[in-house]
Amino acid sequence: MGAMRLLGAVLLAGLLVCGGVARAAEDPVITFGMSAAFTGPSRGLGIELYRGASACFEQVNAKGGVHGRKLGITALDDGYNPLPTIANTIQFIERDDVFALFSYVGTPTVTRILPLLLKYRDRHVYLLFPFTGAEPHRSEPYSEFVFNLRASYMQETEAVVDRLIALGRTRVGIFYQADAYGRGGWDGVRRALAKYGLKPVADVSYPRGSGTEYSYTEQARLLHEADIDAVVCIGTYASGAGFIRDLRDMGNTALAASVSFADGDNLIRLLVEMGGAAGVDYTADLVHMQVVPCYEDLGLPAVRAYRAAMDSYSGVLPAHLGKESYLPKRYSAVSFEGYMNARLIVEMLRRMGANPDKSKIPRVLESMADLDVGLDMPVSFGPDRHQGLDRVYFMMLSGGRHVPVADWERWRR
Repeated sequence: MGAMRLLGAVLLAGLLVCGGVARAAEDPVITFGMSAAFTGPSRGLGIELYRGASACFEQVNAKGGVHGRKLGITALDDGYNPLPTIANTIQFIERDDVFALFSYVGTPTVTRILPLLLKYRDRHVYLLFPFTGAEPHRSEPYSEFVFNLRASYMQETEAVVDRLIALGRTRVGIFYQADAYGRGGWDGVRRALAKYGLKPVADVSYPRGSGTEYSYTEQARLLHEADIDAVVCIGTYASGAGFIRDLRDMGNTALAASVSFADGDNLIRLLVEMGGAAGVDYTADLVHMQVVPCYEDLGLPAVRAYRAAMDSYSGVLPAHLGKESYLPKRYSAVSFEGYMNARLIVEMLRRMGANPDKSKIPRVLESMADLDVGLDMPVSFGPDRHQGLDRVYFMMLSGGRHVPVADWERWRR
């Protein structure tokens, strides 16, 4: 009898152990594939977006994950170039079998992988919350495979043009990147001006990949000679900083407004560095847009949660991504956006239950109507709405801090 009890105990222990192993095998990390610029002059975008999303996942994983499953990001560098982005995306789908594509960075990169979403539609491949406000992935036939959190560039450019016209600044120029991103913003400015019977007084472009070392003197000269009183910049933070430097060195004080992709935090950082070396203040008469609230607004629950996550974040960038030096910011608009992207992923998985299924992504996200995520407005998706937020925020440097624009009258003509 004793031997039988001993044998039963051994068998029961074996079953428990095997059950634990089976459970572990059934519950791997839920992984999301992220292709972004981690090298090159725009690397701050990929790094900050990754940091914010990773901080959120790390926070959730420390509490046991979602329904017992841990969350992770498989990130690959594309240098803000389309061809590596295509290769990375195919790897995510074919080899890594990620749960979804997530937080891609840039219009020229995202636009080139959109046909892959159609190609792999039977494998339920979706792109969630890319860092771009462009139109191609918001339009058929690709919109059904993409969900955006952020407002579009059309909304950003219309919002800033409305402000400029209200201030009496009607001689508007455009500085834009010579690719799909820049042309999309260029089109947005032109459409917004057309509402008032106006056209840009001048527009100039520059090649993608240009940094602060590039000379924008010719672009600045053309806009200066056109007698602009405002310029809308559709570029990166490195190109935008170089252009504003050259425009100010020419003596031009036109109000310069940059869209959210230009990353106001890093734009200001570069302008302060260059201005300090030259003994010039390059940050005056500068406005930049972002699509999440100010990360200093502690009245918002989402801001408090984000800052707590960043304060405790381990901050370790995978070795294969940290090939070029970059000093991350403790808090930034881009990492805050990455954090909110990840918050929506967590909510999506929570609603899916214990057995997450890629094919349910559209239905689950489209069920999120008027979702309170702790911002100053709810996130709303639906069958005909794959963009969660619409608001555009205007920021400036004041007293050494990145703050919302409170007084536009200083720029009235």
